[in-house]
Amino acid sequence: MADGSGASVISLKGKVSAEEWQARVELAALYRLVALYGWDDLIYTHISARLPGPDHHFLINPYGMLFEEITASSLVKIDLEGNILQETPYFINPAGFTIHSAIHAAREDARFVMHLHSDQGVAVAAQKAGLLPISQHALIVLPRLAYHDYEGIALNLDERERLVADLGDKSLMLLWNHGTLAVGDTAANCWIGMYYLERACAMQVKALSGGAENIRLASLAARAEVEGQVARGIGGALAWPGSLRKLDRQLPGYDA
Repeated sequence: MADGSGASVISLKGKVSAEEWQARVELAALYRLVALYGWDDLIYTHISARLPGPDHHFLINPYGMLFEEITASSLVKIDLEGNILQETPYFINPAGFTIHSAIHAAREDARFVMHLHSDQGVAVAAQKAGLLPISQHALIVLPRLAYHDYEGIALNLDERERLVADLGDKSLMLLWNHGTLAVGDTAANCWIGMYYLERACAMQVKALSGGAENIRLASLAARAEVEGQVARGIGGALAWPGSLRKLDRQLPGYDA
């Protein structure tokens, strides 16, 4: 298979373990879903999946491919030092390595990590108050949400310690002036977490267009009620199969 750059991508189906192939398919699906929802930024953000085993090897995008082009076989396997562990015509995004290696090394539950630069995510990350409790989506997100200061393009490996400390045990993050981040123990939970965060940000941008003085915050009682209602999760496993069916109809080919 050849991608738009002319590089040949050889199918890895049957050439890697069943566990690795499943992770590749699910990660490629996440890339395609981000493209389908218009949350991609040409080639400049990244999603990763940690592979089973003690070495914390993980998969990340081949730098130079659009998200809508990424397939299971084109994903690049690397270690925590950034060494590429397979034959591939591609290299990886250094900033992506900094962010994703930090989280995969620190959080055993973070099997999938997604970082985006969507319009609405960056817009809310540029607002002093961050995400406001003004929608049901925001109330679902807020108990899971952390913040991390902007330190420049994520090329400084020293930032990893601060990023991990700021994330703590949360599954979602706003990176100030930068974008959004989600982690999940499954592809489904990573996806649904990011979906709610991105939707909450989009709703906030639209609500603020009517003037901040007109914003109505949800009551403290309502916030506490929603937090209790979604304490055990927000239905990633239920939404994931339908998301894949949508992908199969509209942007197929990720599982090649």
